[in-house]
Amino acid sequence: MLARHSVLMVVVFGMVLSGLIYLNNIQCRLVYKQPDVLAGRTDVASVSPWSAPIIWEGNFDSALIDSIYKQHNLTIATTVFAMGKYTRFVKDFLESAEEHYFVGFRVHFYLFTDQPESVPEVKMGENRTLTIQKVPVLNRWQDISMSRMEKLEKLIETELASKADYIFCLDVDTKFYGRWGAETLGRLVGVIHPYLYNVPRNQFTYERRPASKAYIAAEEGDYYYAGAAFGGSLEDVHHLTRTCREQLSIDAANSIEAVWQEESHLNKYFLLNKPSKLLSPEYMWRGISEQAAPIKIVRFTNVPKNYAEIRPNP
Repeated sequence: MLARHSVLMVVVFGMVLSGLIYLNNIQCRLVYKQPDVLAGRTDVASVSPWSAPIIWEGNFDSALIDSIYKQHNLTIATTVFAMGKYTRFVKDFLESAEEHYFVGFRVHFYLFTDQPESVPEVKMGENRTLTIQKVPVLNRWQDISMSRMEKLEKLIETELASKADYIFCLDVDTKFYGRWGAETLGRLVGVIHPYLYNVPRNQFTYERRPASKAYIAAEEGDYYYAGAAFGGSLEDVHHLTRTCREQLSIDAANSIEAVWQEESHLNKYFLLNKPSKLLSPEYMWRGISEQAAPIKIVRFTNVPKNYAEIRPNP
């Protein structure tokens, strides 16, 4: 998979330089606005200190990116967990995904649930499929959260090796309102948290206990990443999920539960293994009605909910 991904990146880079798109061995010209190295958004950072792009509205051409990636017959696996009462969010999630999420690409959704009989039927478009996987009932939402890494690791190992090129892992209690497309594809992709994108690192809600494998000191850290959305190549996400699962197991053996469960371990992983692409808070915003100056478009949000009512425990 790594070799295939590397070859893809080389091919894509070459086509961007040439400005030519090849379809069925026929050379076709693609007309788009000339790039400018001097003009662009100045209100936000477009690149991380390790030269990874940060994706904001206004710093990519969606038609160009789609034209490049659609030639490669990609499949994007996408996982969501709908445990207990969370099945009520499946319909809005999938219907809004049909309208905004990787439109025109092959997408295979994998829905993990303990109540498959409660999953509503949603009409899927061409090249869009849904597989429901039943999982055991868990009594604590924290256990549900922490079990995701293990299930994702096993899914990649047993199902996806020859069936997908990229994978995204998303929360189901969410809804798409704008484009989420090929601009998000990368080797290892993290989403900057919508509540902590503009605060000092010592205010990040990292795990601060040195005894935990998720520990990050107050003077360390780059960004705070949302656990509700991450992704990348199969190889890289497999390494991420395996590592987090191992670290979670070590903590559990020592009777430690990180402050934000797998999100804490995800942030530790991204500290040591820098993402190759960062998605701005447009890709995981607070709510459709909330406004902030840098957010020119809301693409994906949490939906309002009463946690006390839908979670199995406080």
